Amino acid sequence: MSRITGVSEQKANIFVRLAYWLSKKRVGKVVEPLAVSAHHPWIFRGYGAYEFALERAHLVPIRITVRLGKR
Repeated sequence: MSRITGVSEQKANIFVRLAYWLSKKRVGKVVEPLAVSAHHPWIFRGYGAYEFALERAHLVPIRITVRLGKR
């Protein structure tokens, strides 16, 4: 549990609500870093871009993923 409370859905703008919806769809709940970063628009955008890039990164060699048991 973080010391900073996240932005509630009632107080969130349309972009934050969309991100909350996507988080619930993919993870099953609104993840805490997303809710906390929603307090500052630029940090929220940066965090969203980072998560988007991580999700689509496919540059890890296959031998590393096999060694980690991900394949």
